[in-house]
Amino acid sequence: MDARFQSLWTEKLEPWLAGLEADRVRYVRLRWNWTAAGTILSAVIACVMVFQRVEWVPIVMVMVIGPFLGYMIGSHALHAMSKRVKAELNTTIAQALGLAYSPKPYSPARFDRLREFGLLPSSDRRKFEDHFAGERDGCEFELYEAHLEQRRRSNKRTYYVTVFRGVIIRINFPRKVEGITLITRDQGMFNGIQAFGRSLGGNKLERIGLVDPTFEKAFEVYGNDQVLARYMLTPSFMERLLALETSLKGKNVRAAFDEDSGEGELLIAAQTGNLFEVGSMSKPLTEPGRFNKIVEELGHITGLIDLLVAPAQLGEHEARLGD
Repeated sequence: MDARFQSLWTEKLEPWLAGLEADRVRYVRLRWNWTAAGTILSAVIACVMVFQRVEWVPIVMVMVIGPFLGYMIGSHALHAMSKRVKAELNTTIAQALGLAYSPKPYSPARFDRLREFGLLPSSDRRKFEDHFAGERDGCEFELYEAHLEQRRRSNKRTYYVTVFRGVIIRINFPRKVEGITLITRDQGMFNGIQAFGRSLGGNKLERIGLVDPTFEKAFEVYGNDQVLARYMLTPSFMERLLALETSLKGKNVRAAFDEDSGEGELLIAAQTGNLFEVGSMSKPLTEPGRFNKIVEELGHITGLIDLLVAPAQLGEHEARLGD
């Protein structure tokens, strides 16, 4: 942790969290009291059901539901505290980085466009949270988390399966973006595009070979302009795209250069799991690990954004055109 964040922790956040610690301990005790009450009540009801010779399935259900309901009721205050702590930590860290934070995006930026590109799976249930917005190296950007689930049916039972959980990033890219270039790690995601002639909104998309054979193995790229796509996809850009995945311990990073906004954007989706959380509320609030974790996660993303937009300032694309 650098001096800036160390000062934030010792002078502001740690004293504030210490003031909440007594309430946290009380809420944890309240949760377990409610859980114990639910367990005892369910045991009494189950005993009555046994004496009345009720079938064993309802008895088991009562034994499970009682403790669960007690736990959920008892967790209400602790859950509210967790949301409050998370909002304060994320807001403070974001401000230190020159960003704005909100618990949910007002509108999930470019989500429908990513779906149109086939870079996000279809979903029946969606949740968006943890929106950060700001500017890096003169480029406006925003990121938020998405949790997408598909509905499944099995033996007359309906349940939901997570098909994507990670970050979505939109960057007003510094280089002029013309046309559409799609970057994916999984050829199978483009089955839909291939089914109707590799076209998208009237734009014919062709497979684009990459200069470096290493990235040719890692990525599949489609676009409507071979020259412009290669102009954007420099070797260092591809390295940094992979670095985003590695630093966040995620997988299947995919991206698109899109001219649709009129300014030109770089859109990124990466499966990273659930980030920017404060961790277990069963542990003392003053443990610095929960703060350090968010600093590290957000720092990885903003650092990679700096690198992704850097080539325009370093003149990398001019150098490549002059080779």
